[in-house]
Amino acid sequence: MKPTKLISFLFIIFLLSGCLSPLTLNRAVIVYDDAVTKAESEQLLINIARAQHHEPIHFTRVPNIAATFDFRMNAGGTPALTGDSGGLLMPLFGGSIAENPTFTIIPIEGEEFTKRLLTPFHQSKLTLLLRQHFDVDLLLRMMAQEVHLHPHHSHDMENSAPVHFERHFRFKRRHRNALDRATIELTKEQASRVRTRSQRHQKRVTYHNNPSDKSGYEIFRKVALHLSAIQDQKQLYVEPLTFERSWTIPAASVSAEGFQALEKEFTVRYNAEDSTYTLSKQSLGPILITNYDPDIVCCEERAELFEMTSPWITHDVAFDIHPDYAGGDWPIQGSFRLRSFHSILNFLGHALGENPEYDIEKDARTPPIAHDENPRMTLDLKVSDTPLSGAGLTIKSHDKYYAINTAEPDAHWNRNAFQLLYILFRMTITDAPLFGAPSITIAK
Repeated sequence: MKPTKLISFLFIIFLLSGCLSPLTLNRAVIVYDDAVTKAESEQLLINIARAQHHEPIHFTRVPNIAATFDFRMNAGGTPALTGDSGGLLMPLFGGSIAENPTFTIIPIEGEEFTKRLLTPFHQSKLTLLLRQHFDVDLLLRMMAQEVHLHPHHSHDMENSAPVHFERHFRFKRRHRNALDRATIELTKEQASRVRTRSQRHQKRVTYHNNPSDKSGYEIFRKVALHLSAIQDQKQLYVEPLTFERSWTIPAASVSAEGFQALEKEFTVRYNAEDSTYTLSKQSLGPILITNYDPDIVCCEERAELFEMTSPWITHDVAFDIHPDYAGGDWPIQGSFRLRSFHSILNFLGHALGENPEYDIEKDARTPPIAHDENPRMTLDLKVSDTPLSGAGLTIKSHDKYYAINTAEPDAHWNRNAFQLLYILFRMTITDAPLFGAPSITIAK
């Protein structure tokens, strides 16, 4: 072989080895990512099966993957075996790729993880998921343990008799600036009315999201469906309540340096009539689900909402459906109490056997629901004694096969429900200790 041709062949071999490295890296990242995601998804199904049979729930993680790839390329030449070219050298090429993955698999355990597993979700988690356009009906059916309705909003669900009560809002004039807006400070008469309403609200009626509690489960489902119908009209607001506190101090008591410090923390307004300063400051309160923009509520009504959400429990989510807006034919006030991830798995597992969910129709006063989406099960799983063909993600546990039911008409709902379950799992687990930094190493 001529020297120029040999050099060309060696150059090609070098290029091939360089191209194989990023291709192998891309393949490795995707393959290992798919493997870890599939393993975690199967663990969720297995733990639902464990919950169905009242067995301990347990998870493991793969915090570290070290994949070493060994590239070996060789080249040479040999005399041609036959013909007139027997005196010439023929090129020989060879190569091999060896992959040696090392996985670190550890159990997820310890006091911190157990606390997260058993602690009800924070209301901010529900808000975050609602802003990802999850159906509020799906979120509440999976995440909420119960709903509390204020007495003057509870009703006989059998006859669905309308409940009438007088309630009016006074609205902020939007052209006013922040200094002109009325604050939460009330007169003695207003505060007395708020306290009276608050006393009426203290004895709330609780309805459980539990199929064994037939009357409670029915009302819970109807309330969740009502909010879903408002969400379908894009009229559901999920925002933290904001409150404006104000204080009045004599102007003479504030020095120039003190005034500059106050301006950094407060909105300051000078009152020439009595030579005082009014200090105002806005603060965020609990999350509130409404069918109106909470920013339009003023004065006494805002204080009433504050009383409704007090004491502020971080795993409760209050709601207020006003009669003058979307869904107002059924005006209701109350709060949902969120549950833990452990409770969610038990709820889904027990629904497969001893405590099955059942169909609940929407309330007569609830607006139409998009596509009439109202599945019987929060997460419908197929359970079979024989392998499930074409079922996608499937696991075998307790001598049975479990898979997500992807049959119409609820295929979209069930896929979203399992995606939600996976996200809630990721929100629950703690950071597992890493034995070395996660890495994929390629050696050439």
